[in-house]
Amino acid sequence: MFGDLLKRLTQPEPQQLPDTDARLALAALLVRVAKSDDSYDEAEAERIDRILAARYDLTPFEAPKLRAEAEALEAEAPDTVRFTRAIKDAVAYEDREAVIEALWSVVLADGVRDHEEDALLRLVANLLGINDRDSALARQRVEARQA
Repeated sequence: MFGDLLKRLTQPEPQQLPDTDARLALAALLVRVAKSDDSYDEAEAERIDRILAARYDLTPFEAPKLRAEAEALEAEAPDTVRFTRAIKDAVAYEDREAVIEALWSVVLADGVRDHEEDALLRLVANLLGINDRDSALARQRVEARQA
């Protein structure tokens, strides 16, 4: 189902993705981080829906549909390193920086900052070209909004 997108993402030199594919790839990354602690719960799925709705101006019906497609893509996607590096090469820096904040929002959705999620987010931020300081600032912004 997602063969063409995965093929484009994992080419040696991925090209800029069309908007719909970039949305799906970034949503799949949100899902992957949410699943990293082996506990993908309703709070995380709802947070992903809210992030997708706000980021892409989706209706309450469109966001869960995109998330469901992203869950399927995430299940088929290669390892996190290749998948994330491909996104880095195909998505503009400003969008990648905003993704880190969205990823922290998903990690913190269940109120627990899990070690596995932390470790994966550090890896993903690095692979997306976002330094530790900017990732920490993104996390602090999310924590301040949730307080």
